Amino acid sequence: MAAQLAQPVALETTYKVREAEGILDIYFYRKIGFQLAKFFAKVGMSPTEVTLVGGLFGVMAGHLYFYQAVGINLAGMILHVVANAFDNADGQLARLTNQQSRTGRILDPVVDHIVWLSIYVHLALRLNLSGFPGTVWLLALVAGLSHGLQAGSADYWRNAYLYFGKGGNNFDTVSNLRTEYGKYSWRAEPWRKFLLRLYLNATHQQELLMPGVTKLRESIGQGRAPEMGFDFQSRYTALARPTFKWWSLLMTNTRMLVLFVLFLVKQPVWFFWIEIIAGNLLLVYLIARQEKISRSFVQSPGLRTESA
Repeated sequence: MAAQLAQPVALETTYKVREAEGILDIYFYRKIGFQLAKFFAKVGMSPTEVTLVGGLFGVMAGHLYFYQAVGINLAGMILHVVANAFDNADGQLARLTNQQSRTGRILDPVVDHIVWLSIYVHLALRLNLSGFPGTVWLLALVAGLSHGLQAGSADYWRNAYLYFGKGGNNFDTVSNLRTEYGKYSWRAEPWRKFLLRLYLNATHQQELLMPGVTKLRESIGQGRAPEMGFDFQSRYTALARPTFKWWSLLMTNTRMLVLFVLFLVKQPVWFFWIEIIAGNLLLVYLIARQEKISRSFVQSPGLRTESA
């Protein structure tokens, strides 16, 4: 059965927040995703189904990155673009048809990690078979772990911006997730409990990397960010906006561009080093910036007065 679209349907209604979107997302992926979302709604596809199909395209792209021929790599890049379009469309479909869910929010990054796992494994296999020593697998592992930390931190930063800067209502914490996790049984609801376990682990990692965000959340109080007022949100937005362009460098679009250039110059091994060195240095800088922003609010007398 086709899902009922909200009326009137507008592209802007499918953004989480426009200013946190990358240029390529706004002018390419969101527009394509919007058309795909309307089509999927008409044929009755769910956001989860769109996520899984997009993940399949991404895994196939990773396989095509294994080959030495640039033409095949280009075909893989096209499949990767399709996967990204589906990745945009699943969230847009959820917002268009009011099918947003915790499962969808968890599954989306899980599928994204699977796609990049395919890419890293196939790149490492390509390099190993072309003469690189077995240590290239260790290099790929470190790069993959670095990627996970960078992507997770970028997602956490955006969620913090939506919550503190835009008065969003949803910002999950480890303490809340542990309580919810304990309510489910492995026997009765294994899939839901498994996904929640993954989400809990990821959130715990994010809180360890950016403890200042957690302290700010606690200083405000449970569910209080939307009530902090325009001045609080405006100040947070003004401080966070300058970091947008830097956080975007840790997201998928930049990685794809770098990878494509490296395919053209036939040096895909550099991708691993860029992830490990440049990506991690940028991550350390951005975490320091985010922590400074959070501390400036936690130490604010006005915040302590309003949240008391």
